[in-house]
This record gives sequence, C-alpha cells and structure tokens, in this order.
Amino acid sequence: MQVHFHMSRTTPQMRHLAEGLIVFELKQNTSLKTEPRPVFLVPEKLRPPLVALMGNGGFQALMVRALALAKTEVPWLGSVHVNPAGYMEGLEELQAQHGQDEFLEARIILVAQLLELLVAFIGENLTLRLVREVWPKITPNGSEVETRGKNETRGKNEKTK
Repeated sequence: MQVHFHMSRTTPQMRHLAEGLIVFELKQNTSLKTEPRPVFLVPEKLRPPLVALMGNGGFQALMVRALALAKTEVPWLGSVHVNPAGYMEGLEELQAQHGQDEFLEARIILVAQLLELLVAFIGENLTLRLVREVWPKITPNGSEVETRGKNETRGKNEKTK
C-alpha cells in the first residue's frame, strides 16, 4: 500500500491560482445564463492548448493523474472518473450531494493538482504563460486584473502628477 500524502499537497501559489481561475469562471458563469454550462469549466478551457501540446491521450493521462492526486485529499472524489476523451464524469452528481463550499474546495484541489503536474512537466514559466493565454485577466497569484472602471477612477486621481 502506497501513501503519498506529502506529494498530494500543492504549493500555495498553484492553490491561489487554481482558486482564482475557478472563482473567475464561476462569476462568468453566473452572468451567462443562456445555455447550460459544464460544472467544471477550468479543465475544459485548458483542454485546447493542452491537447495541442500533448495530444488527446496526454491530456487524458494528465487529468487521470490530477484526479488521482486530488482523491488523496478529497476521498469522496472517488466516484469521479476521466473518460477516454479526457472529460470528467460524475461531478454533477457530487455537486448535489455536497455543500457548495465543500464542492468548491474539491475543484480547487483538483485544478491545483493539474497545475502542479503541468509545472512538473513543462515548467512554471510555460504553465503560467499557458494560463495567461487562456485567462488574460488573471494574475499568476490568482487575483483578477483590475477592471477598466477602477483604472478610470485611478486615472482621474493621478492627473495631478
């Protein structure tokens, strides 16, 4: 029996980045009520550049490994699996069974594991560049870049310089 608890922990930077991406997507998701959206958008948005980088098989293997690592921290993710196309199945059912905060935490851990694997395979700089291409409004620490409205206000205050 192998236990890899020490390896399952993610760095604070990747955890903050994962949380920022998920919160950003949740905000976007609530403003777009036109169509049913996947319950877990971050991996889906990373899919095209990652498939281009490593192919469908590589993406699927990456998702399987990220899920396996996340299960060490969130055992109830055990009913989720990654299908041959690399899509996660079983998350919708878990969303109904667990509280919103608990479900959010599980998704943060899963995305943080995915980001950590990318850092291990392609390095931190390439990982952050890939994330920046998909989410240009998110900084490497997971916070949202200030919106234009805030900058306009600041600009008025700084005209005295």
